[in-house]
Amino acid sequence: MGRGKVEMKLIENKQSRQVTFAKRRSGLMKKAHELSVLCDVEIGLIVFSGNGRLYEFCSGHSLGNTIERYKTKGKEEKSSNELENCDYDGLWEDVDLLKGVSNLDVEHLTVDELAHKERQLEALLRLTRQRKAQLMMETVSTLSDQEKQLREEKQLLENKIEEMVGERGKKVEANEVKGNAPNSMRRVLQLY
Repeated sequence: MGRGKVEMKLIENKQSRQVTFAKRRSGLMKKAHELSVLCDVEIGLIVFSGNGRLYEFCSGHSLGNTIERYKTKGKEEKSSNELENCDYDGLWEDVDLLKGVSNLDVEHLTVDELAHKERQLEALLRLTRQRKAQLMMETVSTLSDQEKQLREEKQLLENKIEEMVGERGKKVEANEVKGNAPNSMRRVLQLY
């Protein structure tokens, strides 16, 4: 027979709290594992106990890789969704106006009331376009910064490759002095 619904509040008894934590933690880890196997998804789970002990579960290669993937994916989605998701906080202020427009019975309005509604709509449209332009500029700036960072990383990697090739070239030249001239020259030419 199943238990009744458990009230969600802090368990006062420290020993009972620890037992509940241990049972629920293992259940959570089991569910995470099942979800990763059944649905072929990558899961990273981090739990800190009340006394600060760390428990972790990762279905992928390592939790660090999963967290890094989360960070990079979050940045990509944020920059791509900025234009789509607009600033809803600013738009919520104009919801009343939009509701008024959608429920508007224009046949019963006077010319002055219609002109007033038209001005309100034009102002809302202008604000919307300004916000859209601002978001586009911010996105362009973010993408430009990302491009600059990627170029710097590329240059760093190219320098490391050059350095490694240079070291190999020096080793080949040392072998050349020892009497392996024909083979070492071919290697040097292959490296370059």
